[in-house]
Amino acid sequence: MPLSAPQRKLFYALAGVTALGAIAWGFVPDPVAVEISALQRGPLQVSADEDAETRARERYTVSAPVAGRIERIGLREGDKVAAGQELARLWPVPLSAREREEQLARIAAAEALAREAQERVRHAESDAAQASRERVRVERMVADKFVSPQAAEKARVEEGTSANELRAARFHASSAQADALAARAALLAIGSSAGGAPTALAVRAPAAGQVLRVPDKSERVVAAGSALLVLGDPGALEVVIDLLSTEAVKVRPGMPVLLEGWGGERPLRARVRVVEPLAYTKVSALGVEEQRVNVIADFEGGSGTLGDAYRVEARVVLWSADDVLKVPVSALFRRGEQWTVFVVEGGRAKRRAVEIGHRGALEAEVLKGLAAGERVVRHPANELDEGVRVRAAP
Repeated sequence: MPLSAPQRKLFYALAGVTALGAIAWGFVPDPVAVEISALQRGPLQVSADEDAETRARERYTVSAPVAGRIERIGLREGDKVAAGQELARLWPVPLSAREREEQLARIAAAEALAREAQERVRHAESDAAQASRERVRVERMVADKFVSPQAAEKARVEEGTSANELRAARFHASSAQADALAARAALLAIGSSAGGAPTALAVRAPAAGQVLRVPDKSERVVAAGSALLVLGDPGALEVVIDLLSTEAVKVRPGMPVLLEGWGGERPLRARVRVVEPLAYTKVSALGVEEQRVNVIADFEGGSGTLGDAYRVEARVVLWSADDVLKVPVSALFRRGEQWTVFVVEGGRAKRRAVEIGHRGALEAEVLKGLAAGERVVRHPANELDEGVRVRAAP
């Protein structure tokens, strides 16, 4: 049935509109494929991550007290030794008058260091006793709800730190006393050899422990001060973490440390004891000079099967919270002085300014601008702009 004139006009008009719509639709760009993440609440940690190394808390380098011929050392790495046990035998060479006076000066210096170490022990004992009394007092105040429980935790950390410092002071005192005895014994041996048959000098262990390293076991002639053995207690380890100075300024004694990548299934726990006050220069793998600071941490709950100078991956927890709104760091970018994200609304990207709090390696704390459940674009590309249609990447 033929169409009337008005019907033909209407048909042609509809056909033209449809054609124009098809042409216009052909010029509409396809949605941009992006990575999308939904915001959630949960725990967040901010940490300083760096490779670290275990170290015997008290390591003793046993040296030759005088020049002479050392007999072959029969001890091996891992052998246990007792305090005062003979480690090696040294046949000293005769001394001139000047060298004898130098040896007398060494004895005086060693005895002075031994007296200083004893004074440090007494000082550490006073500090440990005071820390123990303070911990008891704070725990009573916590029980009476005068102070927060964090004060008691801080007092317990300080008590443990004082106890560790007392043990270290006693180890140093024992080592200093052994050095003084070795210096006096060396003079006696040299004096007897000057008047007749040579007398061997016994080099003894300053403290009980295990042999960590023997640089050279062979019989040889050594100079005064040459290292003969390294002793320590592999069961009393600490962790040495070398952080950039810009990170070390954020670390405080008592902060928790998580140790991973040590070979076991679960991370080990430690706690920062001290941040060394002196930085040193270290050249990175890229040839850049960096200022580094050693952070020393003590193990909590044991060191597993680790030994001296083992490598671990340390995470010093600078801040943590159990329930915060988190946004991926990869979704953040700067727009002027403001942190900004792209929020997906109705299939389009909408730019929104946000306020960020603590920031970790992968996630950051959201203070303002976003709500839980909202979706943001991760790794926004340069072509992404306000109002651009987006779709989730496969």
